[in-house]
Amino acid sequence: MESAELIAILREVRERVRERHPSRAGGGVTPAIALPDLLPIVHARDGALGKVAAIGTVNPRPGGLVNSVVQAWKRLVARVLDWHVREQVEFNRQIVACIDAVIEALTDTNRTMSQLGAQFAAHAAEQEKRAREVLAEIQELKDIRSHWADWRFEWEQKLQQNEVQFLRSVADLQGASQHRANLMDANYRDAIRAQHTDFTAALERSAFDIQKRMWAELEKVRLEYERLIHSELRVIRQRMAVQPGAAPGLPATAPPVAAAPPRLSFDYARFAERFRGSEEYVKASQRVYVPYFAECRNVLDIGCGRGEFLELMRQAGVPARGIDLSEQSVAECRRKGLEAEIADLFPYLANQPEAAFDGIFCAQLVEHLPPARLPEMLGLCASRLQRNGVIAIETPNPECLAIFATHFYLDPTHTRPVPHPLLAFYLEEFGIGNIEVRKLAPAVETMAPLGSLPEDFRGAFFGALDYAILGRKL
Repeated sequence: MESAELIAILREVRERVRERHPSRAGGGVTPAIALPDLLPIVHARDGALGKVAAIGTVNPRPGGLVNSVVQAWKRLVARVLDWHVREQVEFNRQIVACIDAVIEALTDTNRTMSQLGAQFAAHAAEQEKRAREVLAEIQELKDIRSHWADWRFEWEQKLQQNEVQFLRSVADLQGASQHRANLMDANYRDAIRAQHTDFTAALERSAFDIQKRMWAELEKVRLEYERLIHSELRVIRQRMAVQPGAAPGLPATAPPVAAAPPRLSFDYARFAERFRGSEEYVKASQRVYVPYFAECRNVLDIGCGRGEFLELMRQAGVPARGIDLSEQSVAECRRKGLEAEIADLFPYLANQPEAAFDGIFCAQLVEHLPPARLPEMLGLCASRLQRNGVIAIETPNPECLAIFATHFYLDPTHTRPVPHPLLAFYLEEFGIGNIEVRKLAPAVETMAPLGSLPEDFRGAFFGALDYAILGRKL
């Protein structure tokens, strides 16, 4: 048998012996009570059993004949004395059995005490564990008590800081709320102000629209009223006419018509370029008339010259044509792609049907005509205008004394200036109403010394160099 197997068998036997004869209450666990050791009693029992078993035996001796005889004798004697020692042997055996029973009882007692010791040890371990926990709690409470003052001081400091922060937060919230309330109030005031402004503006626009419509209606009433007066006056004049066969629209006692002025031999286009101004200058000054002719569809420019007004009409998309006595001016207009022809205004207008045009423009022309022919020209223009047709006449302003010292007599074809009251009277006579007079080209712009004069005096005698009179056919 190998040594490892023998060691394992010995360990198993030892464990069994320990289980049978425990020496400590608790089975290997450190006991609180030490158990009595029964091994000496077991050894004494074993010795007694040996002695009991040796009764009747012969001590061994060295072999030989003598030994055999001695041994035989001893066995004989033991057999003879067997009746005498039998009771003693039985007694010894009973005593050994009693000892065995005592050993068994003590073994059971040791087992019970071992179990009780194990339970006591477990209970003691549990109590020890609870004691350790209680000690740990006591130590923790001791630590808490030792740190209570510090904790309370820190807690009071934190509480104070929290109160300060809370009060600051409340103050910030109150400030923010007040600021928001102020903003809401300001926004409300701004909204009310904006609504009031919008309402006022809308009210003003409505009032302006109402006023505009009212003035438009009044203008229509005025036109109708002037048209009615003109019609009545024309009927009355026709009834009171003395000379039969007078031209319609002309006074019955019209003076004899003078002949047209002779044509000049110098270059009139070069003359106009020098003394009237460049085309851009003339076009800029005539741009003021574009809104009056914006809705027209057949405009006549009498004395179109180089075609500045015709170009403005083409830019505005208004159909327009012109007439002029200068072949050079008409050629310049045609070179620009404008519709123009050489014609005298009197036969040209006489050959046109009535109400042929819805707009007539005439700039710097009436001052060239003999005074006696001006009513004839205006009568022809009025008869060729459609109802509500526009007529615009531009001429030097005789109310400006500076015109006679500078511009008027520079042109040798000028006959005499035409004051705007006289021109307005002629237009009214031939059925032109809604008359408007506009002053053009302030003299102070081209004559700086006039700026030293008093404003009211300058306005009365040295105002605008030109004027324009505008009206509509009744």
